[in-house]
Amino acid sequence: MMIENENFKSIDYTSQPIQGTEFENCHFDSCNFSEQNLNSIDFMECTFENCNLTMTEVENTAFKDVQFINCKLTGLDLSKCNSFLFQVSFEGCMLDFVNFHKRTLKKTLFKNCSIKQAAFIEVDLSESKFYNCDLTESIFERANLQKADLRSALNYTINPEINKLKKAKFSVHGLGGLLSNYNIEIEF
Repeated sequence: MMIENENFKSIDYTSQPIQGTEFENCHFDSCNFSEQNLNSIDFMECTFENCNLTMTEVENTAFKDVQFINCKLTGLDLSKCNSFLFQVSFEGCMLDFVNFHKRTLKKTLFKNCSIKQAAFIEVDLSESKFYNCDLTESIFERANLQKADLRSALNYTINPEINKLKKAKFSVHGLGGLLSNYNIEIEF
């Protein structure tokens, strides 16, 4: 069932299953999807604002041009999502423990987000922007960060030997996160 141009406000989907399999141009505001099953649902040009998607199941779920604003997405496994036309952006979100494994996140905006202990393994983050994001203990392995902007990102550790960093932007204060594998001391 296709649902278009609808607004959903303050719905607790933990007590009632979501109705519909395709949502286009819909707005979800202050909804609770925590630990629910959103498997095989298509979200196209949708916005989630102030929503809780903690530990939500998203196997084969399609997020096509979806914005997450001030949402809690802790523990989400985005590696299981449908990769076809996958496009998301995050502003003011909690993305701690999120698995982005093998996602294409080219030109993705991460703004004012907590992204602690997330997994960016074999992820294309080229031209992505991490504005004022806390990346404490997040893992970057075989990630493409070419032309990415991490100048205002905090607490990251990225090994230049196993990630692509050509023309990526970093601030001088973030150099320690790029050189931590070399066991050297840096003073600012």
